[in-house]
Amino acid sequence: MAAALSPVHHVVIFPHMAQGHTIPLLDISKALSNRGLKVTIITTPSNAPFISSRTNKHPNITLSIIPFPKDVLRNMIDDGCPPICVISDFFLGWTLESCHLFDIPRIVSHGMGVFAMVICKSPSLHVPSVKDLSLLDPIDFSELKFPFTLNKGDIPVVLVNGDNVRLVVELAEADVNSWGVIVNSFEEIEGEYVGALESNYFNKAKSYCVGPLLLYDQLDQELDASYIKWLDKYVESNESGSVIYVSFGTQTHLSNDQMDEIAFGLEMAGHPFIWVVRSKTWAPPDGWTKRVKEEGLVVYDWVEQRSILAHPSIGGFLSHCGWNSVLESLANGAPLLTWPMLDISEQALNAKLVTMGFGAGLVVPQRDVGGEKITTIDRGVICERVKKLMGGAKGRKVKERAQELGRLAWHAVEKGGSRKKLDELIERLTNKNM
Repeated sequence: MAAALSPVHHVVIFPHMAQGHTIPLLDISKALSNRGLKVTIITTPSNAPFISSRTNKHPNITLSIIPFPKDVLRNMIDDGCPPICVISDFFLGWTLESCHLFDIPRIVSHGMGVFAMVICKSPSLHVPSVKDLSLLDPIDFSELKFPFTLNKGDIPVVLVNGDNVRLVVELAEADVNSWGVIVNSFEEIEGEYVGALESNYFNKAKSYCVGPLLLYDQLDQELDASYIKWLDKYVESNESGSVIYVSFGTQTHLSNDQMDEIAFGLEMAGHPFIWVVRSKTWAPPDGWTKRVKEEGLVVYDWVEQRSILAHPSIGGFLSHCGWNSVLESLANGAPLLTWPMLDISEQALNAKLVTMGFGAGLVVPQRDVGGEKITTIDRGVICERVKKLMGGAKGRKVKERAQELGRLAWHAVEKGGSRKKLDELIERLTNKNM
């Protein structure tokens, strides 16, 4: 473990303002702060309260609140506190030019795992014939080796339909010219893809798998939330692992019909559940709340998802498979029931990696026999899948695998690959051995 440094080495963090991109960079901010580095997070007034609430117990972390990021680096240099690097989100490609202007290394963060990044950068996606494939047609990734087939429908639509090409190209150019890549993953599960990822970058840029970042920042105190107390009763009655957690992220919008099917499917499955609902238009079907009130909890407010997944009563997670959710689930040994929602993201890639690569989850089928996407997943399908995950033989198998991956995750950040990579990154930056 690297020795703690006096807070003279300064790192600037510039997150994209979507929470799924922000939270991992707040985690790396805390990890660097805990190593004695001074960290400045650049944000806007509207996002400052959220960021402050998650970093205010770390004295080495400060916020620079600005309406627009102009001359920030110049002011830091003039004040005698030049940053040793800027860690910025992939979507903030323009930060590379600012970094080059002041000879500051830019480290890019994607918010994705290694496998998904490798696929999204693969030259196989740029073959003209890919655009004409059907969603169920396989794509030939002959330059890569992985134990399953990827179809066109698994790839983020922006990469295969030709839309927004100019924006993608501009961001990709800034990306590959960055000094390094920081990845919220760990080599114990994705190490085989690291070489392929690094081959996409110029100037011998290195990737640093330093995750799961959430494990560097354990909650400072136990939550007194009502939903945690509700979960406690299942531990007290010796029913640990009996509850399924249901949440589809902050960017997913489901129809009221689909919400009804989820509600009935959970009821039919007969397993205790906690369901985070963000819809502003859906109301539970008549009589449903009364029927499930003993074994089901619906939460309409923001929850601390990590605390829920870390609770011993949780035995599975019905998830959209955003990468943060995947890591939070696996780090806590909870298998996933995968239901990717957004075709503009890498959720489908994450789902296949979890189920067919890691063997730590089951699938909610989303296409009919003809390959067409099913608009509304039926309650019977949801019921059957929840039962299989929470009580079936396959469910027990994937749970054992998820628990194994959870142990690997903790080892990675305590004394394994992620701890060593974080040490290496700090060492290179602070000693200018670049």
